[in-house]
Amino acid sequence: MVAYTRDEIISATDLARNVSGTLSSLVNHDKEKIAISKNNKLETVIISIDEYKRLKEADESMNKVL
Repeated sequence: MVAYTRDEIISATDLARNVSGTLSSLVNHDKEKIAISKNNKLETVIISIDEYKRLKEADESMNKVL
């Protein structure tokens, strides 16, 4: 199970109010991931492009092994 710190979870409303700041915190590596909640339920996770590429490469490497 993935764990989130309190500052890694924001509401969809807060995201809409501060998209630029939220994305900057990922790009600047202040945060590894940000979970978006809607109606008090986690709906999605945003990660930086660098983290996405790293995960994608790891997935492709694992698929080659299998």
